[in-house]
Order: sequence, then C-alpha cells, then structure tokens
Amino acid sequence: MKLFNNEQVRAIDRYTIEVEGVAPAELIERVAEGVAAEISARWRPTKPTTVFAGPGNNGADALAAARLLYDRGFHPEVFLFNIGGDKLSADCVAARDHMLRACPDIAFSEVTSRFTPPELSRNHLVVDGLFGSGLREELQGGFKTLVQFINDEHATVVSIDLPSGMFGDWNPQIVNRNTIHANLTLAIQFPRICFFIPDNAELIGEWKVLDIGLSEKAAAQTPAEFCLVEKRDVQRRLRRRKEFASKADFGSAALFAGSYGMMGAAVLAAKGALRGGVGKLTVTSPKCGNLVLQTAVPEALYRHNRGDLVMVEIHPDHDFTAVGIGPGIGTNDMTVKALEEFLASTSRPLVLDADALNCISLRQGMLNTVPVLSIMTPHAGEFDRLFGPQPSGEARLRKAIEMAKYYNIFIILKGHNTAIVRPDGKVYFNSSGTPAMATAGSGDVLTGVLLAMLAQGYPPEIASIIAVYIHGRAGELAEETHGEYGVTAGDIADNIGRAIKETMTK
Repeated sequence: MKLFNNEQVRAIDRYTIEVEGVAPAELIERVAEGVAAEISARWRPTKPTTVFAGPGNNGADALAAARLLYDRGFHPEVFLFNIGGDKLSADCVAARDHMLRACPDIAFSEVTSRFTPPELSRNHLVVDGLFGSGLREELQGGFKTLVQFINDEHATVVSIDLPSGMFGDWNPQIVNRNTIHANLTLAIQFPRICFFIPDNAELIGEWKVLDIGLSEKAAAQTPAEFCLVEKRDVQRRLRRRKEFASKADFGSAALFAGSYGMMGAAVLAAKGALRGGVGKLTVTSPKCGNLVLQTAVPEALYRHNRGDLVMVEIHPDHDFTAVGIGPGIGTNDMTVKALEEFLASTSRPLVLDADALNCISLRQGMLNTVPVLSIMTPHAGEFDRLFGPQPSGEARLRKAIEMAKYYNIFIILKGHNTAIVRPDGKVYFNSSGTPAMATAGSGDVLTGVLLAMLAQGYPPEIASIIAVYIHGRAGELAEETHGEYGVTAGDIADNIGRAIKETMTK
C-alpha cells in the first residue's frame, strides 16, 4: 500500500473533485458517515460527547459527523471555533448551517472570542475536528491551550484525519503536550507516514482508515516514497517450487555466527535460514560450537575456523550464493580484524547483523568497505552506535534514509513496523509482527530468513520485504500458541515455515 505525503493526498483529493466530479460536500459527508459509524459501533448514544470543530474542512467533517451522531441518538455538545468571526471555510459554513437546520435543538456554540471550556471527564467522548492534516504551522495561543485542556481531562478522544497539532509527514519539533493525545485516529483514505514513527504512538493511539472513495486512478498514478507491506505484496513475490526441484535449486548459504557463550544466536539464525527454505546451509563458528550446532541443527553443515572460542577468520570456503555474518560472534579484537579483512576483500552483498554491526561500530572505517546492496539489520541501539546517537525515532529513520543512500545499502531498522530503507530512498514499513517478538534472539532468526531468501535468488530489495514480513507473521503465529508473554525466538523460528505457507495461500 502506498503511503502518500500531505501534498500528494491534497492532489489526489483535488483530482477527485476537479476531474471525477465529486463535490467537496459529498466527500465531507462520506467522512462524516465513516466517523459516525465508527463511533456508534464502539460507544452507546448515552455516552457524553463533545465535538470540537476548527474553522477549515476538518471542522466541516466534525460538524457533519455531529449531525449524523445526533441522528443516531447521541446528544453531542458542539463547539465551532471561528475566532474573529470570519475565519470559516465555505465548506465549514455549509456544514454548520446544515447541522443547525437538521438538528435545531443541538447544543451548539460558535466561539468568536473568549472561550469557556466545558466540563469534561474520563467518561466523556471527545471528537477532535480542529485541524487534521490541513495544519500548516504549530499550534499557538488559544488553540494550544485548548489542546492542553483536552489532554489534561483524560477523556476518550477520537481524532478525524490526524490528532490536532500533528503533521502528516514529519514532526521534528513536535511537543507532545501541545498535540492532541488521541485514543483513536480515523485517517481519511490513506494511513499517514507519521503513523509508523514510534515517537507518535501515544499521540495517534489506535488508527483506522476511512475509505471515502478518493480517485483510485490518481492514487495509482502518484509515485510514493513510502509504502506499507501487506500480505498481498509478499504473496505475489513468493515463488512456488517446481515438482522436480532439488536442494541445488534453492541456494547454498554461509552463516558466520557464534562464539563461546553465544552459540544460541548461531542456532537461531541457522533455524531461521533452514525454515526459510535455503537448499543448503553451512555454519562456520569457533571450535567450541561443534557439538552445539551438530546437535541442535543437524540439518546444517558445520565448519570451524582456527579459533577455539571466538571467530578469528572469515573466509567462505566455496562460492556460496549468500553470506550472512554476525549473530553471536562477539567483538573480540581478533573477530573485529577478521571482519575488517573480509569486508576489504569481497564485493558480494552480505547480510550483516548483531555483532557484525557492533564490530563495524568499533572501526567506523569499515563502513566504507561494506559491499554495495548489502543488508544491515540494526535495532535502535545498534544503529546509533553505527551512525551516531539520534534524539528520536523520526530522526533515526531520516538518518537511515541518508545513510542507505550514501553507502548504497539496505538498512532494516528493526522495531514495531520495521522499516526497510532502500538505497534509492524508498521506505517500506512492515505490517506484520507483535510485541510478543520483543525477546532475545528474535533478530537472529530474521538474519537467517534474510539469508535464505538471498540464497534462493531473491534480489535484496525483494528478499528484505519477504523476510521481514514472514518473520513478523511467524511471531504472530507463535503468539497464538504461547501468548504475548511466552514467545521465545525459537518459537518464531519454528513458525517460519507455517508463515510462508499461510502467506502463499489465498
């Protein structure tokens, strides 16, 4: 699914009106129908409801929604902010007049100067229709005070389009206290980029898209730098196997992983690769890993290097179709040197995760020798060690976009809605996954799945999308069995095959 920026959404809206002939009033009515239907499905009409409408089209949406809620038996108290008396858009005026004609006894106040706040409580429902994505600058003066008042009363808040005070794209200077804290955000037609930034979660709350029928043609013709990966996107990219296939058809992968006390990471990554469908997997680790790997993952070939306890050399012994490095290798000086020498000698794209990233962060010059189109998979801490501390999740994502372009690599920034950042600047947010996956070793499993997809011949941009989605779906399946608290990384690995099977099934 494409994720459009504010200007693109406005352009699609204009196309719908000007080319396809849908009147603005009709679009407002569709928004209102969606808002009223969602509210009436969740709360009883007896719930005390207060509607705050701004002077623009977001306010028009709120006024129309208030009218429809009134028709459904609610008794909303409505406040329309028209400071100075001449600030309303034409659509807002029309929505106000329609509401007053249809609901002559509705509790309505048009605020033109001083505003006396109503009584709110935790039992109240607040409909936030102050600004939405039409906001051009940070809230000031009375509107900022109003937002703070709403937040302080801890009512249940439903925001139309966006929580007032937020921008749909980037929010680098956002002050949480000056932005509505919504419990539910009803996005108009498309989810917004800001929904996928971890910093904004407490402001947006749950979000849901209201389909109001904006032009499908305009949306299809509009290029997008951001996308949301869904099941159908992965389904059409996964290849079915031929009946006479052999293991030679699905690649040969080399995994350099493990050290004394960290062999579990190697095991988990190996299981991820095997469940991900690699034809043949060779795991190289120090000599201490022999018994562990041969016992825990007998399906994988084992190679030891000269180190007894740590990795002291990284030299693939034949022409593997994919190479992954990192899980559990540690940051011993000899290991750092081995990685440095290998990166300087190879040009093949790699999967670099975990301690491989930590080794690189110790010798920053190695970044310049990472092969182009390699895949790095840092979590927030690993990313900051590599590229410098970032003050927020948004800043980290923007830095990842910059670094992926500069080094011509893929950066998979792990977390909720894991972001796959491509060297061409495009970002793909993942839709699968669960908080149950916040467990040690989960990232090692992802490394294995990535390695398997590359070994099977998927290019890095496709392998990344497939692997991240499948990994997240495997976590969801594991949660169904073990619950949110009980999932381990091994459970995720065990469900990789099931996740692929389910994803390929229509």
